[in-house]
Amino acid sequence: MKLINRTTQRFLLTTILSLSLLSAVALAGPPLICHPFEIDGANSLPWISHDWNLSGSENYDTSKLASDTIAILDSSNVTLVHMETLRRATLYARKDPLAAKQLITRIVSRAEATKSATPSTPPSALAVFDAGYLAETYKQWLGAENNPAQRFDGYALVQLALQRCGNDPQMEFGAALISVGNPSINGQEHAEKAIAGAKNDSLLARNLSAHFLGAQSETLSAMITRAKMAAKTDKE
Repeated sequence: MKLINRTTQRFLLTTILSLSLLSAVALAGPPLICHPFEIDGANSLPWISHDWNLSGSENYDTSKLASDTIAILDSSNVTLVHMETLRRATLYARKDPLAAKQLITRIVSRAEATKSATPSTPPSALAVFDAGYLAETYKQWLGAENNPAQRFDGYALVQLALQRCGNDPQMEFGAALISVGNPSINGQEHAEKAIAGAKNDSLLARNLSAHFLGAQSETLSAMITRAKMAAKTDKE
């Protein structure tokens, strides 16, 4: 029997890692949706469920979703608050297609408005991040059919936001989560920067050490590191 050459071995290992990652994500649920982010009690959309999903007893008026979401985003410069607010907004948007379309339209328009920024009003990296992150969150939760965010490359917008802000470990964390289960995105650098930045960011550190779904599940740090390992193996 011929020995398997190194190229074939690397291919098989990469395939196994990728399939394991995709299976874990499929079983656990969409990474941008199924885990509530810790935001230290900061203002966000109303939430009464103790779980990640809607409880069914919410009475939030989704006709206000776009205006309420943007007001919250404009009032905070903490990326994790934006991530949690957009997660909740997506959960509400799923049950109201009109609100879903209004929200993504206004969030994208808000990001595009930063293109006309002047030296006295620099472009908002967070506005661009919001548009990209919401688009990717929609794709994970609303599906492909009749999804108003389907035509947007959310990850490309998040990359642009990172270029604009220079250094935001929380934003790197968001980008790393987008890469989980997505073989077309190499999240290695995002994961490394997020984990390194957590040394000086206690809120980010708490989120990275949190378990994805319950005490028996892996931590978010382990999740994005595992994605990083698969990407690294693929490059070798």
